[in-house]
Amino acid sequence: MDNREAMGSWLSGPREALENAGADFGYRGEQLGLPESGPGSIARPGRRVGALVVDWALCMLIAYGLVTHGYNQATGNWALLIFFALGVLTVGTIGCTPGKRLFGLRVVSEAGGRLGFGRVVVRTVLLCVAIPALIWDRDGRGLHDRLAKSVEVRI
Repeated sequence: MDNREAMGSWLSGPREALENAGADFGYRGEQLGLPESGPGSIARPGRRVGALVVDWALCMLIAYGLVTHGYNQATGNWALLIFFALGVLTVGTIGCTPGKRLFGLRVVSEAGGRLGFGRVVVRTVLLCVAIPALIWDRDGRGLHDRLAKSVEVRI
């Protein structure tokens, strides 16, 4: 093996090296029976992060303007509480937060229907903790989605 090939496989990651060796992982969402692209496909990380930024900015704005009347230590804590309430109320009723709607995303159960109230609460609590959202599987779903048996798809 040429030294450049070894360096390239190291930089590309283990998935690329295994695919070059002949392993077939399929596309994101294939194991869940979702399409590869278009409506109903797994949401890409860029859209998910963009929706999260919009939702967090909205919650900070609400906390800043309506609760703490200025920026101080409590503003971030209130924003987290508002983020929790926003997530439970909007994902539990219409399946998406304002940020997700803006980016064309929706949260559904693995079976394709709406999430139940308990699973929405579990998903939102884990999202507020943030660590489970940073651990992803090969389908691009965060640990919070796996534990709540949900998937974020494109509209």
